Amino acid sequence: MNGWWSALAVIVAIVIVGFLGVCGFSLYVGWKLLHPPRKKVGMKPEEFGIARYEEVTFPSRETRVTLSGWYLSAAANGCRENGMTLIFAHGYGQNRLEPHLPALSLAARLLREGYDVLMFDFRNAGMSGGRFTTVGYLEQRDLLGAIDYAASRRPGQRIGLIGFSMGAVTSLLAAAQDERVQAVVADSPFYSLDEYLQENLPVWTGLPRFPFNALIMTLVPLVLRADPREVSPCRAVEQIGQRPILLIHGTGDQTVPCENSQRLVQHALHPDTALWLVPGAGHVRSYAQRPEEYAERVLAFLRQTAKNPLPL
Repeated sequence: MNGWWSALAVIVAIVIVGFLGVCGFSLYVGWKLLHPPRKKVGMKPEEFGIARYEEVTFPSRETRVTLSGWYLSAAANGCRENGMTLIFAHGYGQNRLEPHLPALSLAARLLREGYDVLMFDFRNAGMSGGRFTTVGYLEQRDLLGAIDYAASRRPGQRIGLIGFSMGAVTSLLAAAQDERVQAVVADSPFYSLDEYLQENLPVWTGLPRFPFNALIMTLVPLVLRADPREVSPCRAVEQIGQRPILLIHGTGDQTVPCENSQRLVQHALHPDTALWLVPGAGHVRSYAQRPEEYAERVLAFLRQTAKNPLPL
């Protein structure tokens, strides 16, 4: 009998140790996802014909985090101002350059049309502070800090957001909270972070859906005290209300399928909200594939928003 109890105790110990090991490994994998390697800010605006720009820093709405970026002034670069500042928001694991566009190419085109442009690095990216990346949960505070900074630089100017992937999601979340944002261009956003992770976490981790999805989705939010269900672009689109959104998505996107934007546009309320599906383009590759058409569609959308009255 004693031998039976001893064997049972050994089995229970093995099960407990195994479970704790799987939990520990899940936390480690989650930690790695929250800490993508920082990419060097290896290009400069002058490489894209932008002669004058300012290196700037400003606080996130979570003031313990300092963000770094560039302020590109249309007037300083000899362009006629049109009264709007555009804030770029980059994707997961990227920085202000969003190099596969590259973002500076698009910024230079918008600058020539009279738009001031603010490009910056989210927390834990580029030259900004912060210790981890949260795929929109905390990044929305960073973007709200950027909106505060842009508004302080040019009081009374209209503000628009242009976001890519995680930055597109974050732009929708920030616009839902700040009525100073008059328009949002969202390139390749997902519909819901919780839904997206449930479906795609195995792709990012290389681990089986069971048991790792449930463990990572439970343990990492507990450590962060963050709920991925709060990163809800679909709800944000509804809260943006009577402000227009331009959604852009490649039909060849296998990272965030274009069905995400097709679902998001159904929640929009403003009649000028539009969805441009780019045939065959991959994830955040629409500008690289069709730069002229991309820029013209964005500019046409922004010109249309300028006709809308400012909020009281």
